[in-house]
Amino acid sequence: MRTSTFSDSAIRYSALSLGLLFLILGLAGFVPAFVSPSQNFTAEPGFGYIFGLFPTNYFHNAIGILVGIWGIAAFTSLSGAIVFNRIFAILYAAGAILGLLPFSNTLFGLTPLFGNNIWLNAITSAIAFYYGFVKSAQINIPSTSTAQPSV
Repeated sequence: MRTSTFSDSAIRYSALSLGLLFLILGLAGFVPAFVSPSQNFTAEPGFGYIFGLFPTNYFHNAIGILVGIWGIAAFTSLSGAIVFNRIFAILYAAGAILGLLPFSNTLFGLTPLFGNNIWLNAITSAIAFYYGFVKSAQINIPSTSTAQPSV
């Protein structure tokens, strides 16, 4: 293995980029000017489409804000960015798969995972997977062990 500061930075900046993207989407979901109402009447509060593309509700927006803050915080350390990218990849891949299934495309009534959210979740999950699993395997994280080899 080799130590690469370019790889370190790429992993950290992927966490920052994903964090900023989801923070912006989460905040935009609370701004009425950015949310189009649904064509079908729904009694669910806050349901609409961010930028007319991504189905959302208040719970979905709150998750986006929390994930965004976590991604920005994970940027501060390499190990934090790796953990963020790995967990993000797994959870958002699961979200994309659940969005494809009719009985779970609203996460059992909690938040919309259908429509354009499927490809958004799949693409961002693939990016996080690359930086969390593939790219992180190419770097050598220094060990914190102080044990000396015996002769």
